[in-house]
Amino acid sequence: MSLRERTWTTKSGEVKSAYIIDYYTQTGKRHIKTFAKKKDAQAFEAKTRIEVNDHVHVADRETVTIAEAGKLWLKSCDGFERSTVAQYTQHLDIHIVPFIGKRKLTEVTVPFVRQFMDTLREQDRSDAMLRNVRISLGAILSDAQERGLVVLNAVKEMSRNKKGRAKAKERHKGQLQVGVDIPTPQEVRAILDHAHGRVRVFLMTAVLTGMRASELRGLRWSDVDLTKAEITVRQRADAYQEIGSPKSKKGRRTIPLITALVKALREWQVECPKGDLGLVFPNTEGNIEWHANIVKRWLHPTLEAAGVVTDTGDIDKDGKPIMVAKYTGLHALRHFYASWCINRPEDGGLGLPAKVVQDRMGHSSIVVTLDTYGHLFPKGDDTTAMDAAASSLFGL
Repeated sequence: MSLRERTWTTKSGEVKSAYIIDYYTQTGKRHIKTFAKKKDAQAFEAKTRIEVNDHVHVADRETVTIAEAGKLWLKSCDGFERSTVAQYTQHLDIHIVPFIGKRKLTEVTVPFVRQFMDTLREQDRSDAMLRNVRISLGAILSDAQERGLVVLNAVKEMSRNKKGRAKAKERHKGQLQVGVDIPTPQEVRAILDHAHGRVRVFLMTAVLTGMRASELRGLRWSDVDLTKAEITVRQRADAYQEIGSPKSKKGRRTIPLITALVKALREWQVECPKGDLGLVFPNTEGNIEWHANIVKRWLHPTLEAAGVVTDTGDIDKDGKPIMVAKYTGLHALRHFYASWCINRPEDGGLGLPAKVVQDRMGHSSIVVTLDTYGHLFPKGDDTTAMDAAASSLFGL
């Protein structure tokens, strides 16, 4: 590998110079790269010498642009759910390609990614969108690494540096609170008291099984065993009204039912609209019900009728405060089920261990369960328990 300076005189008589790196890769191919500044050439030489010695160097002419790598990555996603591929395509077409699509993969360094994220932030992208786009860019680089198109996955390197900051940020993140994120037993009772017909059966099932909205929308009668009093989750309905597999491997699970829910489901089965899909909660034509309809036409009106509302801070034309449903989505009912499983029997709960709660919720990992609901589990060190332990040990 050599570095040399080349000078020449233009037709106008101006003397110009450039710095040239002449080197061979680990495959024996010769490459020449030109730089306007000596310090840039020296930095490239130092980095490339190490990469060639480690047999991991990728020359610019042997790689592709980020846009081209993105297309290769999307092809590798064949078989993923339609909604997932659509989300990845949106990240690539709207947030990545317009800004950095023409840049070579070998240009993607940690500072490059940081600058890209800053650019998106200046475009008023939300924190959630920034995180998702960064993950997609990291997936593109990982796919390119496997193809031998790039050596460094700068997003992963950046993530390692952010772990400490992420932990610090996590400490300030609020935990789920009963009455704020999780409906209270009194609120749930009021909700069910003010629900009628299929809406009541649906909300009962959501409250007493903790199933995800997509799982409820895709639930078939063939997966409901009213004799054994259990539901087996085998599929879900996605945002495109298509039936697919559960969210994860652990999503396939069997959930026991209480007698009152079995009775309600048996009565609803007689009235339930019939369709080729055999769904438990279809629309009036027997097809998959839209998620938005369930939230806006079933959940919110029931919460408002039950008085489970919150003040928006605005007033109507008559000067009265405008109240809206306190819980905006069905996930609040899933949170309630988790808390019911966790709470002690003397507090009206089931008192289940964490591993069983994970299975009931269909979480992919026990870590998800504990990170989300760990603070709800009994600590075992309340005054009554400590008094009993102290009396047994010390005779106090």
